Amino acid sequence: MKVSLNADLGEGLNIESKIMPYLTSCSVACGGHVGDFNSMTEVVHIAKKHKIEIGAHPSYPDKVGFGRKIINISNTDLKKSIINQVNSLKNILNENDCNLNHIKTHGALYNLSSKDYDLAMFMIQIMKENFDDIFFYVPAGTLISELAVKNDLKIKKEVFLDRNYNADNTLVSRNKSNALINSPELMFNRISNVTTKGFLTAYTGDKIFLDAETYCVHGDSPNVINNLMGLKSYLDEEI
Repeated sequence: MKVSLNADLGEGLNIESKIMPYLTSCSVACGGHVGDFNSMTEVVHIAKKHKIEIGAHPSYPDKVGFGRKIINISNTDLKKSIINQVNSLKNILNENDCNLNHIKTHGALYNLSSKDYDLAMFMIQIMKENFDDIFFYVPAGTLISELAVKNDLKIKKEVFLDRNYNADNTLVSRNKSNALINSPELMFNRISNVTTKGFLTAYTGDKIFLDAETYCVHGDSPNVINNLMGLKSYLDEEI
């Protein structure tokens, strides 16, 4: 079972050296919710060492709320911020002879654009006008994934391994006790179900039918290293 694993990194936890060997790609925080020149440069160096694909992880420009809240911002200012965030990482990549593989939005921007038509099309337009030659990571089975395909974007459909889903394919709120998955066995079961049966199971037991091309673990998830080690052992058994 060949599986593409990605993680959001460069968020101040200093786990990149430990987590990178398990990944296929990483999405680097580039100044919107967290991140600066030094943190981006460090992640790029580690990813290059491990030959991991590197992407940008832009968000609402909101360091106080860590990009996890919808903020009041004009489309003009949001567009400028997203492009500046991505280009700040691209400049570092260019200096290190690396390419930008993808863009994956963070937090509230990721969640809202998955279901809000106007914001989804706003993000798609930014991609088409500025970054149409790279992949756009989008949540699988959502409005934005459908619209991105219709607009001929290069996409990779993503499923989270360390978050529970509601029956409507939205994420269980982080404020709830069952928001997180902290078990390599459950992570493996999700990959297996999506890959071989075409669905993931919501916390309610409902089946959400979709397909995925990459699976995400969050760098700030509890026990992320142990969970990845355990997941790798399950995957190795399947291989």
